Amino acid sequence: MVNSSRGTLTAIALSSAGFENGAAIPVQFTCDGADQSPPLAWEDAPGNTASFALLCEDPDAPGGTFIHWVLYDIPPMTHALPQGVPKGPTVASLGGAKQGKTSFKNAIGYGGPCPPKGPAHHYHFILVALDKSLGLEPGASYTDVVNTMHGHELARGELVGTYARKT
Repeated sequence: MVNSSRGTLTAIALSSAGFENGAAIPVQFTCDGADQSPPLAWEDAPGNTASFALLCEDPDAPGGTFIHWVLYDIPPMTHALPQGVPKGPTVASLGGAKQGKTSFKNAIGYGGPCPPKGPAHHYHFILVALDKSLGLEPGASYTDVVNTMHGHELARGELVGTYARKT
């Protein structure tokens, strides 16, 4: 169970075939590689889920939390994301799911780990089951997505990977 503004939430089991929870993220999913989004899969979402939202954030960034991915209005029958989700504002292969702005100069779509040289950063992939579709336009900001989700969370799952630049 996870605590939120709605009280205690059901936990969603979020995993990746690309890396284990707490382990290093392979270079292909970073700016030093192909910069593809990792494959993700989940289980245990509530039956009354109306949509999902996925956020990826790096709280270790020097200037404060850095947003790497904002994906929302994922259809409720979805239980996995393939490797390499296209970076456009909507994702037809995911039932028209929408992508929002990241901290990469407001780019839309996944932007992989790209920390400054130094200790490993932690990348939190957070999946939230919601009792409604957010209904925001494609390209919404992280803040707009989080504020619109407030009070509508049913369940939450988190997967954390690490990455440090070698050069």
